[in-house]
Amino acid sequence: GVAGVTKVDVRIIAATHRNLEAMIEDGAFREDLYYRLAVIPLQLPPLRDRADDIPELVQQFFVKAKEKQGRLELALPPSLLPYFSAYRWPGNVRELENVIERVVVLSRGDEITLDDLPDFLRRERPAAEELHFDLPPQGISLEAVEKELIVRALEKFQWNQTRAAQYLDISRKTLIYRMEKFGLRQ
Repeated sequence: GVAGVTKVDVRIIAATHRNLEAMIEDGAFREDLYYRLAVIPLQLPPLRDRADDIPELVQQFFVKAKEKQGRLELALPPSLLPYFSAYRWPGNVRELENVIERVVVLSRGDEITLDDLPDFLRRERPAAEELHFDLPPQGISLEAVEKELIVRALEKFQWNQTRAAQYLDISRKTLIYRMEKFGLRQ
């Protein structure tokens, strides 16, 4: 007899971080295969452009890693989340997931601490962690605070404008404009 024939309907999702169009031009990727795959191309923005998603992804991967490692009692304090959000994640979601698994595997206590985080995450001091000032009852000048922040950032980096601008998360052009506005000269 004839073996039973089963029809299947499948959808293939293929992901890559490479520029396939450029690879086709270089002869490094088969053009016919590209056109078979590229029916609906989806562009996923890099993780650094989706910083708002990072805390949620951290929690998701943390739960997954705890289950995988049998460490269900382990806790991740919310105060550590800004360290994950401050980093640029060149390896995107995969890097984030690997880092969290590593933290779960290597942590000693029942709660993840700052010391459990890899050095490169601890270096990215989240801005909110460092800024502690009381709001005076008589009010405060936003311009004065902005000027003070700019001066401090410039002093922190020996008046290197590029690094101060990166630190303040603004462009160098914006920094120079604001320095001129406040009459700041080295």
